[in-house]
Amino acid sequence: MADFQTIRAGEQTIAVRKDLRVPMRDGITLAADAYQGVDDRPRPALVALSPYGKELQALALTTPPQRRPSPMWDGCIEAGDIARVVREDYVHVIGDLRGSGASEGEHIGNYNAGGVSLGQDAYDFIEWVAAQPWCDGNVGMIGISYFGSMQLIAAAERPPHLKAIFVSGGHYDFYETTYHGGIMWFMPRAAREGRGGDSGWAFTDRVKSRMLETHSPEELKQAVEKRLQDPDVAAWPNLFHVLHYPTHHEAWFDIVMNEVDGPWYEERNPVTLAPNIEIPVWLQLDLGRGWTLDGTIEVFDRLKGPKKLDIGPYPPMQSRPFIEEHDKMFRWYDYWIKGIDNGVMDEPAVTVFVEGSRETVTGAQWPPKPVEYTPLYLRPRRALAFEPEPMGAEHAAPDGFYQAPLTVTDQVEIIDWATPPFEEPCELIGTGAAHLFVEIDQPDTNLIMRIWDQAPGGARRLITTGYLKASHRELDDRTTEGNPYHPHTRAVPVEPGKLEEYVLRLYPFAATFQPGHRLVAELSNDEPLVDEHNSLLPPDAFHLPVGRPVTHKIYRDAQHPSRLVLPFTTRAVPSS
Repeated sequence: MADFQTIRAGEQTIAVRKDLRVPMRDGITLAADAYQGVDDRPRPALVALSPYGKELQALALTTPPQRRPSPMWDGCIEAGDIARVVREDYVHVIGDLRGSGASEGEHIGNYNAGGVSLGQDAYDFIEWVAAQPWCDGNVGMIGISYFGSMQLIAAAERPPHLKAIFVSGGHYDFYETTYHGGIMWFMPRAAREGRGGDSGWAFTDRVKSRMLETHSPEELKQAVEKRLQDPDVAAWPNLFHVLHYPTHHEAWFDIVMNEVDGPWYEERNPVTLAPNIEIPVWLQLDLGRGWTLDGTIEVFDRLKGPKKLDIGPYPPMQSRPFIEEHDKMFRWYDYWIKGIDNGVMDEPAVTVFVEGSRETVTGAQWPPKPVEYTPLYLRPRRALAFEPEPMGAEHAAPDGFYQAPLTVTDQVEIIDWATPPFEEPCELIGTGAAHLFVEIDQPDTNLIMRIWDQAPGGARRLITTGYLKASHRELDDRTTEGNPYHPHTRAVPVEPGKLEEYVLRLYPFAATFQPGHRLVAELSNDEPLVDEHNSLLPPDAFHLPVGRPVTHKIYRDAQHPSRLVLPFTTRAVPSS
């Protein structure tokens, strides 16, 4: 008789094999649950791997999907719709990564950097699944966010029975996932500590710090003292605590201690691994999550095999439990795993939903249309215009704002510039840049720019964002017009009172500004905790505030042409 139990999910009966033990090559075993139809025959399998706990993923059978800002939304229920997977005649196999849930072993740092590679574990897990009597030998993968990143890490190891992957909402370059433009982002802490609505990592023992494992106590003491010289870090209680008590949260300690890019982040970076992947890959992400869209596009460009890039509509956070994108996923897997000729490969490689027009644009690459990078200049009276400022600084006096630390104020100062209303639809698709000539009176600050589409009645939608820590202003040789890159390999303090040009990368986006709408650019050095966009995110999805008082002067005169450089596919001029 078959070695499974049955459960009911609505009108559906599902067979479950609980607490399977999956052997790894180093002798430890991982835990897994397998869900399938009750007729006990071989099927293709979809594998989901994360440290969030397989028991949590089972809530997909009983919890209605929640969208932000529901208080029941939990960011870690991401393995997919179990009942739907079973209905589509696949086996849904959900596993706990080493050191988490019911699995053995210990977890070291991000993606086990410095320990056993999680890609190696994924290889062994997939090949074990393929050899089971309930699997027909064909395997794909499923799940968003961490589950999505694990798909790339697994595929780069080239397990023979992994036929294709479908990645939604993945995160790739871990430095750019954790430090946007050099500014620390708290969302990774939320996922790991279980704050901000996330249940967090399901580790049963301590997650070992790579820093603690590889540095002497004296070296660590000196490194911590140096890190606390950053007043932003020293003023934030959570960071102060973890730097003094690193075993309280060793993975977060490692992230805080590695504030510049380098080997710690590059080891097993999914972007770096992407050229090793030759199986078919579908990459999907929704607009409004600019910081992962950049990595998604970078991975797409580096993949060698059949591939799709699918960029969906705002808002950014999918429901939890995750149920979206399953129709596309099953078309992909039916074609590549079941051999059903459903025409999916006859369709364009790149599909992009355009906000505003709510049209879908297709093409062979990103951007899917030719673009003309065009400047919009900051002008007096908080205006944006296609024409540069003709007057010098003596007549076009700089704009400015003073931001006190959030330790002494609740007020985040924001300065903005806006176009007149557009007379015709105006489409933009691609990355962008903000060239800002700024003078500050401190050695560092954050520069945070957010671009909004503002409707005639005042309602607005976030289009894209850009972040830059002033000390990370260096550009590297990948930079082109409208497409800046920062190496983030060192911090160079600013000379107080010195006027500098800062170039912010505006993350990829696609939007049409309709007649009567305005493009609004906001600049600040902190961000409001709640507004039209941030209310859609978990509460901890904000960036480390500046810990010192800073006065900012933004020059936008003939000699200092502060401007946005944006990817126009049409040239519609706002009304004057």
